Order: sequence, then C-alpha cells, then structure tokens
Amino acid sequence: MKYFNGFSLQGEEELFTPYLLNSDYYVAGFSYGAQQAFEYVYHRKGRIDRLIVLSPAFFQTEKPSFIRTQLRYFEAGQESYAKQFLENAAYPSGVDLSNYFDLGTKEELEALLNYTWDRKKIQEVLDRGITIEVFLGEDDKIINTQKAFDFFRPLTTTYLMKSVGHILKS
Repeated sequence: MKYFNGFSLQGEEELFTPYLLNSDYYVAGFSYGAQQAFEYVYHRKGRIDRLIVLSPAFFQTEKPSFIRTQLRYFEAGQESYAKQFLENAAYPSGVDLSNYFDLGTKEELEALLNYTWDRKKIQEVLDRGITIEVFLGEDDKIINTQKAFDFFRPLTTTYLMKSVGHILKS
C-alpha cells in the first residue's frame, strides 16, 4: 500500500491500521495526504483497486479570509501553529501526536487550504473501477465534517463516524 502523510506529520499511518489493508493495489492518505493520494491515483495509469481517504483536508467551502488568516498565523509562528494544529487534530482522543511531528511548509499549507476536490475527477477515478472510501469524524475540529460529508457522500462510499475527531479516534 502507498500512504501519504498529513500536514506536519510523518509516520502516522500506524494510527489508521484499522482502516488500511496491506495490498500493492491500495493507496491511502490522511488529511493533506488524502489530497495527495487522490492526485496520485488520478494521474497513475497502473492498477489501483482502492483509494482510502482518511479525514480529507476539505476547505473549498471556506471564505478566502479564513485561508488568508491561517497562512498569516502560520507565518507568524510556524512551530506553534503546527503544534496547535496537531492538538486540534488529536481532539477528542488526547492522542499525543508529537512523535509524528514534522514541521510542514507554508507551500504545503497553502496547497492544502486551496485544494479543490473536483467531482468530475472523482467520477473519472470511479469510472476506472477504483473504489473510493472516505472516513470522516463527526467531532473533527479541523474541517467542517458536514460539508465534507455532503460533498463526498453522493460520489463515494463515505463513513461518518460518531464521537471521533480528525485522527478518527475517540
């Protein structure tokens, strides 16, 4: 399986073992990594059976002022921004993500915040016979779960999990 890390994280895939299957034909990504995993699958011509999207970074419904504010906070203090981000990602579980901390870049944050999930591209991936599973946590403090659910549900197999946050743990 090919896995893509979330923003400011490295090696966190072990947190998601209940959702991941060991197969050469599976691709998975968490949060920012979900965007990268999707683009990898979309552009890849070889065999892929399943794309597992874990708490996809979904900000396309946010106002431009929200995105500017996030970037400004990051520029003002990258490490404190990333640590607060990880604290919010761990909520409500209290899981310590510091072992996975890897300071992201402004370019990565900008790409994450400005990414647009494209229905047409998703349908093209599905038309190639690739199954897409999306996992969302009801208590996510990073994204608007309801807006993400409403977007992905008509297109993909989408799971809205109760009492879990961005890292899909309670």
